[in-house]
Amino acid sequence: MSTPTLSRPRDDRMIGGVCAAIARRFGWSTTVVRVVTVASIFIPGPQVLAYLIAWAVIPNERQTA
Repeated sequence: MSTPTLSRPRDDRMIGGVCAAIARRFGWSTTVVRVVTVASIFIPGPQVLAYLIAWAVIPNERQTA
């Protein structure tokens, strides 16, 4: 069985698709990853910067015909 690649999906995005990409890659619930991401904003640190970098670095999912 192949492991899904890390790519931002075209159909399951809220803002940039970073949380959906991470959830799909590791087989986690997209909702849980989103809740943890939003909750982490209240903890001091560079979470928003990390999200923006991930948004720029993680490629879009390839379009299927």
